[in-house]
Amino acid sequence: MSNVSESDANPQSESSSNVHPGETRSNPSSGQFPKGRSGNPKGRPRGSGSRGARTSAFDVLLDKTLTVTNGDQTREVSMEEGLQQRTFRDALAGKRLAIREVLKWMMKREEWRAKHEPKPVVKDIPPFIPSIDPDNADAALVILGIAAPNPERADIRADRAQLLLEPWAAQAALNRKRGSEPLTERNRYDVQRCTRDPKSLVWPGSRK
Repeated sequence: MSNVSESDANPQSESSSNVHPGETRSNPSSGQFPKGRSGNPKGRPRGSGSRGARTSAFDVLLDKTLTVTNGDQTREVSMEEGLQQRTFRDALAGKRLAIREVLKWMMKREEWRAKHEPKPVVKDIPPFIPSIDPDNADAALVILGIAAPNPERADIRADRAQLLLEPWAAQAALNRKRGSEPLTERNRYDVQRCTRDPKSLVWPGSRK
């Protein structure tokens, strides 16, 4: 005769007695939880996801430094600067992805400059108008007695009359000269060359 009790014959009888009415107990060995109930009621801790881990690892990577050799000189640069230099060299080598990345950098730089750099001040400069000596006043100068034809240049075939200023007109202009700057030798030469009887002129600051 067997000594096995009723409870030993039915091992689930004791555990099933702890289940409340309307509830079903999951099988511990199945690894599943009842429908509608989470196995982790408090939820996943913040930053424990794969995205947070990747972001943290990337930040740590950018904080590292590299030793760059340029000729005989070596210096330490950040990981970000090192990656930028590598991308720039790849772009110069003709790699398309690197060229696209460098072009993006250039566009961002131009956008930043257009937004932050001061705009140049454009000044309205009047157009340069060359000095013109019109010949339509020659006849009026002769009529008013301000100038007269130069006999020494009468045989010159020119497009306009060769005139000389009358001494009185040149002297009146010299007397009206104002300012502390004296006439230069070039100024004196031009006045004498264009005046009839230039020796009769009295120069400012001198006595006749």
